Amino acid sequence: MNDWNERIIAEFRANAGQVHWNTDDDIAAGRPVPPPLAGFDTRCGVPILLVHHMGAKTGRQRTNPMMYQPVGEDFAVFATYGGSPHHPAWYRNLTANPRATVEVGRETISVTARLATGAERERIWAAQVSLVPTFAEFEAAADRQIPVIVLERNS
Repeated sequence: MNDWNERIIAEFRANAGQVHWNTDDDIAAGRPVPPPLAGFDTRCGVPILLVHHMGAKTGRQRTNPMMYQPVGEDFAVFATYGGSPHHPAWYRNLTANPRATVEVGRETISVTARLATGAERERIWAAQVSLVPTFAEFEAAADRQIPVIVLERNS
């Protein structure tokens, strides 16, 4: 997974935030990548940002590429962990240390992470599932409600 993250990060930075997310070679090799996603331009890939966050246990800086959804001037990310019953480490890190930085395109933005709840979570989640139906499959496989995290721009 680290090699895959490093490839995504390198492609993101080389192409001003445009990432193909997966390739035919990735899929053929059985790497842990999502299948090609309907509705996304194959030249541009899916909307990706890089989240720079602090490790909850280690205190070390981490960087994770994540699919996101714009929410006004902010960003929503989804702790699917590919349908695992466990939350991804980055989710625990952002819960413990919500101040983070994101790279979007050529911009670097200071953000604070918060958990979306209630109607806000449902609205954002429904929009994401509509765009990427695989997310509903991830939630069913995980047998947990997938957390939706809003990364709010700091003023």
